Amino acid sequence: MKKTISILFTLLFSIYSFAQKTEIIVLGNIHQPVPNYNSDTIVTILDKIKPDFLLQEIDSSFFNVDFTFKTPPKENEGLASVKYIDKNNKAQMRPFDFEGRNEYRKINGFNPTEGLALKLVDSLYNENRLTKKQAKVYKKYIDLLEPLKIAASKDPRSFNNSINDKICKERQYYQYHKLLSVMKERSELSNTYYTQANAQKISYLKGFQLASEFWDLRNKTMAKNILKIAEENPGKKIIVLTGFMHRYYIISELKKLTKKDRNIIMKEFYD
Repeated sequence: MKKTISILFTLLFSIYSFAQKTEIIVLGNIHQPVPNYNSDTIVTILDKIKPDFLLQEIDSSFFNVDFTFKTPPKENEGLASVKYIDKNNKAQMRPFDFEGRNEYRKINGFNPTEGLALKLVDSLYNENRLTKKQAKVYKKYIDLLEPLKIAASKDPRSFNNSINDKICKERQYYQYHKLLSVMKERSELSNTYYTQANAQKISYLKGFQLASEFWDLRNKTMAKNILKIAEENPGKKIIVLTGFMHRYYIISELKKLTKKDRNIIMKEFYD
């Protein structure tokens, strides 16, 4: 009898523990509507997995106190979330982006210097002014975008998988590390300046270097924010709606952060 009770207790505890598992699904998206991917595409996925929380790649400034949007969303993720919550009013939204992201970029001067630096390197490449080694790095950076474009033109699973994540990781490595090394070798980048609104000047090289550092800081911060929401809502199903170029980084960081937490599991939307 005691053995039977013990077995029943163990079984009930196991069922309870399983019920408390928190699921995190990172869905990489295309922000703007395109022929093969729009808000309805995301709604179809949401209807299938039925998340309790929909995490948005924006900060708290875009939300009211009840976590509804202050202004109607324009991007796929926001549009889809509103449609889904209209049908599932117990579901909730939360922001997970780096707080004050846009202002941080302006204050630190890498908006718009990051883009200006890339444009300058592109012109040096097209004018055959880069060394062979530098040109090889830039061409690799450009070429890595092509398979991502192909994947993005297909169905969501095509750009939500480990193979595409690997390409995204390599592409961003080339952008923020290999290209930065090229820029450090070019006097054009260190001697060309952008004048900020506060009248202070920042070189294209410095601006790009700050952008490179922010890529890491932002993604690591987003992963920590996601984990915090997950820990505050045990047993819930959470979908992270992010641009697919961020997916590999967020998943990698979350796996590190949840390595010893058996109550949080990572899944794909098609599992």
